[in-house]
Amino acid sequence: MKALAAGIALAAAGLLIASAASAHRLSPAYFGLTETPVATSGATEAATDVATQWAAQWKVSISGGLADALSPQLPEPCTIDGAVRRYVYDDAQVLHAAVVCSAPLAGQVFAVDGLPTTDTDVLLRIDYADGGSFTHRLVPEAPSVVIPERPGTLDVIATYTVLGVEHILIGIDHLLFVLALLLLVKGWVRLAWTITAFTLAHSITLAAAVLGFVNVASAAVEATIALSILFLATELAKPPPAPHEPATLTRRFPWLVAFSFGLLHGFGFAGVLTEIGLPEQAIPLALLFFNIGVELGQLAFVAAVLAAGFALRGLKLTLPAWSPRLAAYVIGSVAAFWVFERTLTAV
Repeated sequence: MKALAAGIALAAAGLLIASAASAHRLSPAYFGLTETPVATSGATEAATDVATQWAAQWKVSISGGLADALSPQLPEPCTIDGAVRRYVYDDAQVLHAAVVCSAPLAGQVFAVDGLPTTDTDVLLRIDYADGGSFTHRLVPEAPSVVIPERPGTLDVIATYTVLGVEHILIGIDHLLFVLALLLLVKGWVRLAWTITAFTLAHSITLAAAVLGFVNVASAAVEATIALSILFLATELAKPPPAPHEPATLTRRFPWLVAFSFGLLHGFGFAGVLTEIGLPEQAIPLALLFFNIGVELGQLAFVAAVLAAGFALRGLKLTLPAWSPRLAAYVIGSVAAFWVFERTLTAV
């Protein structure tokens, strides 16, 4: 077990350094079209048989220059009707406008100029008057999409599952917390219960925050999440208790600590969904599969770290006695920096 723990520590440190070098904050842009009733009067009545009216919303992060780099392109038969209303909310530029389309959207192309030059995504959501909806995730490698004839639930499932996986895999703070749990907990059964407690806790607060039952300031949540990582890193840095000494509360009941801090991490997961929104006609479905995506990404990370640990153990390398604590110092240093940085941002 010591060899495995040391292997995990060394592998984790390498994964952490590699991840931190390429990490970026997930700030997906959002473009929504909601169909609105068409006014019918006199000479325009015939035209309304084909024309449709839409309320458009474009939301994009200001930080990183995304607001200047990205430009949504309406489908060809659609034009903006009237003035564009613009305002700034929580580091995001939000635009509202009325849009009129002279032909059905099915078969038309929606694209976002500038997307291939960024590291972000754009979530497109179209809500039809009959209750149907279409959700699609545009990425730098595929910055456009052909709107289908009649979108189905598979689009929502695929989009929000991928968003969940992506959010956890590039959410370095969440991964560091899971990593600290892997290093702290001894025994497969205790580890399974601990990861389950963390999953249950963040699922509860994710749903509560997204559905509007709880509202917590995002800056405070991010700072507290960093503090939770620092707490676990401090526990990891402590030498194991002597045989006659009682173990700390964290080592005796890791599932309780995982559940408590997992509630905070759920609010962090909810932040991305609050930014991009959920399809009104499929809120439970989108929420469910975003959470499933988070769990899939989390399990993939756990499997990768454990596999790296087993691989290093198989090499039968002689590791120094302090190697299992290496990751604790790396994790703790990064977490301490985040605590100060995020606290200053919250003030």
